[in-house]
Amino acid sequence: MTATILRGLPFAAFLLFLVASPLSLSDGSLHLATEMFVIIVIASMWNLLAGYAGLMSLGHQAFFGAGGYVLFIFSNKTGLHPYTGLIAAMLFGALVAALIAPVLFRLRDAYFAIATWVLAEILSIAVQKTDALGGITGVSLERIDLIDFMRFESQLFIIGGIGVLVTVLGSLWLLRSRLGLGFMCVRDNELAAAAIGVDVWRNRFIVFILSAAGCSFAGGLSLLGGLVVQPGNAFSGEWSVIMTFVVVIGGIGTLEGPVIGTLIYFALRQLLTVVFPLSGTWFWVAMGSVAVATMLFAPQGLWPWLRDRLRIDWMVVRRRMPS
Repeated sequence: MTATILRGLPFAAFLLFLVASPLSLSDGSLHLATEMFVIIVIASMWNLLAGYAGLMSLGHQAFFGAGGYVLFIFSNKTGLHPYTGLIAAMLFGALVAALIAPVLFRLRDAYFAIATWVLAEILSIAVQKTDALGGITGVSLERIDLIDFMRFESQLFIIGGIGVLVTVLGSLWLLRSRLGLGFMCVRDNELAAAAIGVDVWRNRFIVFILSAAGCSFAGGLSLLGGLVVQPGNAFSGEWSVIMTFVVVIGGIGTLEGPVIGTLIYFALRQLLTVVFPLSGTWFWVAMGSVAVATMLFAPQGLWPWLRDRLRIDWMVVRRRMPS
């Protein structure tokens, strides 16, 4: 009973933070927190795919950018509130993932990773060359009259926070289910998983769709904050770099890793761009150095390193067959 209460404390604290922050924080602080929520979601989705299913993607910025474009186009064409476009973005991301999965799943390991990156670049170039999508200048939100700018940042903050809760709790439930056990079996040994009756293709298909839908939601939410979506930002390779960095730093294959990694990433970003300002190139050199140091001294990530030393076990996904 006590252990259950202790494990629920972080979620209770987060809910309190969601409720209290719009009443006490400035719009700038809320915007920064929303950015953090977006990174937690996309890093968790990448971690679900790579850390639990063994599919390493270098092109998840494709789903991120597609989510943004779908949200803007959906709102502009239908006249509905932009927030409803988040649902359309998720559905579109899932649909695209379902369509390209049969092609990508013919590839393995590095070939799969390279193929995802190539597809993301093709999509970015195609959007830039399509006049109906605004070309290089992008698409602006037409129905800004539907937005309450007095509460815009607080609303994005709440939506982002709910997205984090759904992502973390949903992942926790999923990975403790029979399906989640199948993900990890496929990751650890594909042939052995198939031998005991695990449908390898089906498991990978499901996790790929979930990961794409989550990234599309996060992309729509993030790009909505600027009221304009442009291919240079929406499909930037930096999004995949951030996902990878956050998960490697925090701990791949752990639910807590993306959260810890995001906190470290933003702490370093503020330190290296505000306190000790570095140019863009040197900023990424510094971040890369931190990643290399982590891989050398804590190869599993900082969260597993801390967990093993402090014997923390509040949200560990145990490998057991569900009843």
